[in-house]
Formats: sequence, C-alpha cells, structure tokens
Amino acid sequence: MQTVFSIAVDALAYGMVLFVISIGLSVTMGLMRVVNLAHGAFAMIGGYIASYAARDMGLGYAAAVVLAVVGTVAIAIPIERLLYRRIYGAPELTQVLMTIGITFCIIGIANFVFGPTLKTIPLPPDLQGSVDLGFRSIATHRVFAIVCGLLVAALLWFLIERTAFGVKLRASVDNAAMAAALGVRTEIIYAVSFAVAVGLAALGGVLGAELLPVEPYYALRYMVTFLVVVSVGGAGSIPGALVACLLLGGIDTTGRYLMPEFGEFFFYLAVIAIICIFPRGLAGRLK
Repeated sequence: MQTVFSIAVDALAYGMVLFVISIGLSVTMGLMRVVNLAHGAFAMIGGYIASYAARDMGLGYAAAVVLAVVGTVAIAIPIERLLYRRIYGAPELTQVLMTIGITFCIIGIANFVFGPTLKTIPLPPDLQGSVDLGFRSIATHRVFAIVCGLLVAALLWFLIERTAFGVKLRASVDNAAMAAALGVRTEIIYAVSFAVAVGLAALGGVLGAELLPVEPYYALRYMVTFLVVVSVGGAGSIPGALVACLLLGGIDTTGRYLMPEFGEFFFYLAVIAIICIFPRGLAGRLK
C-alpha cells in the first residue's frame, strides 16, 4: 500500500510539473498556431537563472523564482519581436526550422555563460521537509509542485475563457484581419500570450528542477516529452493538457517504479495507444 501511495504522489507531482511547463507550449501551438520547439529552451533559461540567483547571488528561493520568470520573459520579448513575429502564419516547416535554430543558439549561449554542468536550485527549509499525514509522509516540495500546478491550471483557464483578453486572443487566432479591423491590437495580444507561455515555461523549469534536472541539453532532452503532452492533450486545451500530464505522468512513474529497466517504454507505448484512439488528442473527447 505504501508503494502505491508513493507512486501516486510522485506521479501527481511529476504530472503537475509537466503541465506547468507544457501548457505554455499548448497555448502557442493551439491558440497562436506556432510550433515552438524552443519552448523547452525557455524552461532551461528559467532554471539556469534561478540556480544562479539562489546559489551564486545568495537570494532566497522565492526571489529566485520571480527573477527566473521575469528574466526569462525579458529575454524572450526581443526574440519574439525580432524572430517569432516573422513566422506567425508561416508554414509549419518554417516554424520548426526557426525554433530549432533558436534552441541550439540558446543552448550554446547558456553553456557559455553558466558553464556546461548540471545546475541545482537549493530549496528553502520550508520545502526540504515532509508533510506528515499520519499514515504516510509526503515531501513538501512535491506538495508545493502539485498546488502550483492546480493554481496555474485554474488561473490560465480563467484568463483565456473568462476575460476580455481571452476573447481578443481567440478572435485574433480565428481571424486576425477581422479582429484588427474591430480595434484589437493583435501584435500586442500575441506578444502578451507569448510572454505568458514563456513565463510558465520558466516557472515549470524551476519547480521541476528536482524531477527534471537542469543540465546543458535540457531543451533537447525534454523537447519530445513536451510535444507529446500537447499532442495527447490536444493543442490549446487546458483540461486536455492537464489530463494528459496526469495520465502520462502516472504511467511513466509507475513504469519506473515497477520496471525501471524498461525506461520510457511504457510512456511512449501509452502515447501511441492514445493517439491511435484519439487522433485529435484527449481534448476532442473532453469537449
């Protein structure tokens, strides 16, 4: 029973970390129609900045998280202005080639600036302990990651579905010319959406450093994982991405607990099975 509980907690925490990172990619692919393969690179930047702030600058964990998100968004804004705007509406192959190039450039610059070594983000004392449930203890950091994932899901859903900004974003995606004619400043809408997606990637990179270590080739190592989550959940769907992350996180964690010699075999087997049954992703089933 303890093994089952441990698997459930670790799977939930892993799934929530995947969600926080991947939901930004789901927004850019599903709502902005941009295949952004550099998404993982922005998560890596967030992890590097947080590690430098906490370890080298001596800042607290909360300050490191804020600095990571703000710093990553500040780096991403000129990239969006100078590069991404040129591929909005471009063929998917053009978007893939552009964002792959951006990924390798970010990896090279990050390794030059921070060094080609694994980076750790020291946790504060409050997150280093465990929460005693009476019959079982849970690592406090796992609980923190789960709570953050739920908050991100709720706030992002509210932003897109229940605010004027969300209405303008969906209108810009459906018909940018008509939205602009009605007074919607589509360039600003896209820039803000991109900044939110990048900020979430950075946040996820910091929260998930214990589960997805920040290392020199983080952006490439987890690129396929993030794409898979979006494909399984359905691009642009917050409920779909959440269900996909929890489902795939549970399958991957269970496989690693019970049969670690198989590696990610069960993860990708589940992906193949789900895509065969739901070619448009779980979002089509959830609607």
